[in-house]
Amino acid sequence: MAVAAAKLGNHAVLLTKVGGDPLGQYIVNKLDSWGVDTKYVLTESNGLTPVVLAALDPPEDPKLIFHRQPNAPDTTINSDSIPKDLIDNCGVFWMSGCALAHGETAKSSFKWLAQRNRKSHTIIDLDYRPSFWSSLQEAGAAARAAIANCTVVVGNRTECEMAIGLTDPNAIADKLLTDGVELAIVKLGAEGVMLATSTERIRIAPCKIKLVCGLGSGDAFGGALAHGLLHGWSVQQIGEFANAAGAYVATKLTCADAMPTEPILRDFIAEQQKI
Repeated sequence: MAVAAAKLGNHAVLLTKVGGDPLGQYIVNKLDSWGVDTKYVLTESNGLTPVVLAALDPPEDPKLIFHRQPNAPDTTINSDSIPKDLIDNCGVFWMSGCALAHGETAKSSFKWLAQRNRKSHTIIDLDYRPSFWSSLQEAGAAARAAIANCTVVVGNRTECEMAIGLTDPNAIADKLLTDGVELAIVKLGAEGVMLATSTERIRIAPCKIKLVCGLGSGDAFGGALAHGLLHGWSVQQIGEFANAAGAYVATKLTCADAMPTEPILRDFIAEQQKI
């Protein structure tokens, strides 16, 4: 997601930690090449960088296999290692639900969300990965605690059911908005996406594409969403742009390498309008 935002011309700072191994250094170098600010990509000298394997079966919903030590480097981030003003002053603070699952990073993540205290734009991407949690109930409790400090919630129907026990998009939006969220975004897969605020509710139809790999579409969507929020776009504009970004990356085999620049994405949108 940081790569997606950076490729669109934004200053994207990534908070994570890698191991002190060649894979960790490779990741930092690649992030640098994509324009991501890696000042706070920390290194645990004796740690091993986790590996994720993706099986394109089916290609629209790849199966992910996580190879991680119990105390993987990205679960050991202490909040004191990140400047307070960096958290306070960023225009968009994006939190992945996976960061809430384990170790010191989970404690730091909740601390940062409380510090933001629903300052615009504080976003939780529910990003539910069952293997990260001991139970569905544990994941749901963490998600609800995070939502209480966020202005924007992003999730698909399965993730929203995990968090708030609802699957109907309108019911999900109603619940989140009642609970104080400013923008509720429900991804609907082949049916597109719904964006809801207290004053408007918009459904964006899916793009017409030949899907190659669904991996990375959510990250592209997130980067484009952040881009639109930072530029003060309307909900309609944000929805169309983010939906197109996700669709564009779904036509590619790779993930981070496939994240589009704004001119590339504008060309893709123009082509979609001709279909």
